[in-house]
Amino acid sequence: MSIKKILVSQPKPATAKSPYFDIAERHGVEIVFRPFIKVEGLSIKEFRQAKINPADYTAVIFTGRHAVDNYFRLCEEMRFNVPDTMKYFCTTESIALYLQKYIVYRKRKIFFGKTGKLDDPQLVAAILKNSGEKFLFPVADIHKDNFSELDKNNINYTKAIMYRTVSNDFTPEEPLDYDMLLFFSPAGIDSLKKNFPDFDQDEQNIYIGTYGADAAKAVTDAGLRLDYAAPTPEYPSMTAALDAFLTKVNGTK
Repeated sequence: MSIKKILVSQPKPATAKSPYFDIAERHGVEIVFRPFIKVEGLSIKEFRQAKINPADYTAVIFTGRHAVDNYFRLCEEMRFNVPDTMKYFCTTESIALYLQKYIVYRKRKIFFGKTGKLDDPQLVAAILKNSGEKFLFPVADIHKDNFSELDKNNINYTKAIMYRTVSNDFTPEEPLDYDMLLFFSPAGIDSLKKNFPDFDQDEQNIYIGTYGADAAKAVTDAGLRLDYAAPTPEYPSMTAALDAFLTKVNGTK
């Protein structure tokens, strides 16, 4: 069965330079960006139940933009003016640069890693040099961050749940009329099952592709057929894997 319409369960790329658009043109397919999940910030009432006061901390660790957005949102709603002396530790440079949305970047103490992981040597070294700080760590309700380096080095940190991942519900008027679905997290698979409880992959002739080991496992655990999984040494990105899969199934190049 040839593939003509693909659902990518992520927001539409902000620029026209995304490889997805090149793939759509090259293979003559329609690509629709429709997230199965969305991020929802905790209310002040919910957050206060954890009895965490942002004013008690001198540094913040960020692993994503949602963490940045919800930290500053809650601080504003709690009428806490984040001091200029606050130190920021980010798992990537792009997250660090995103802080410019809320602070004057050049006037703050900001540190970041290269690998996007908490155990990044550069990031760990920066945290150890500032081990006397009291760290706040904004996270989602479901997270898989590895805190071993922080624990091993006796870093004084507190995990603070500030947002959650929830199903992005489809309306009754939205049919699942796609030839292929691409997922990036187990939550996306959960949302598929919630929105379409009668989903029958074989009967509907729908291919499924994933990015990341957790998403791939969620597909098989749900009793679905996984048609391809990225990354692999040959196809390190979702778009590279998709390009190759379309060439194989559709016979296009």
